[in-house]
Amino acid sequence: MNIAILRFGGSNCDLDVQKALNNLGVGAELVWYKETLKSFDGAIIPGGFSYGDYLRAGAIAARTKIMQSVAQMAADGKPVLGICNGAQILSESHLVPGTFTLNQYPKFICRRVKLRTVGKSPFTELSNAIVDLPIAHKEGRYVVEPRLLKELYENDQVVFRYVDDTGRPTLAANPNGSLDNIAGISNLEKNVLAMMPHPERASEKLLGSTDGNAIFESMVRYIRAL
Repeated sequence: MNIAILRFGGSNCDLDVQKALNNLGVGAELVWYKETLKSFDGAIIPGGFSYGDYLRAGAIAARTKIMQSVAQMAADGKPVLGICNGAQILSESHLVPGTFTLNQYPKFICRRVKLRTVGKSPFTELSNAIVDLPIAHKEGRYVVEPRLLKELYENDQVVFRYVDDTGRPTLAANPNGSLDNIAGISNLEKNVLAMMPHPERASEKLLGSTDGNAIFESMVRYIRAL
């Protein structure tokens, strides 16, 4: 098994994701955006500030040639995970619905949050109902046309919501003003997940949480079942 970790100018969580996967015994190869995706079982687009977040976060990276290969992987049913800036890139590539835009209070946020796992997703099969993960973003507020929100829930496309310590999606638990506290969203087929929190930063006890490992382990389990 080999998972591609995409690298753009400005990516800065690529090595963290690789280490998290290697710690689980999973092969992970760093792939520069000018290269071609060949013979990979899945792909992860890590966090960072691709192209300095010029224009909009993820907008330039989404228009690079390698994202055509990612779109083909998704169409072939292979799993694609976008984390933070990677989520923004997936949104800009129209591989998931909606947009991750400027936080309601326009500043960079870096702290731990609680998430409730909702819906059905191949990325959460092994995850607890409530997980503890860090966020680090300035453009993480998820928005979508309100008329589509009901449809997203009906299709199990909402994967994570920000919640308080009791598991309730309260206003106070919402760090960035995301619509309906949404922190992670998938495509209709469920094999593409865009999430703002960082599972790789919650992959060792030393980091304060290992909740992120379940996301990677679930992805690996899905690949093995293909």
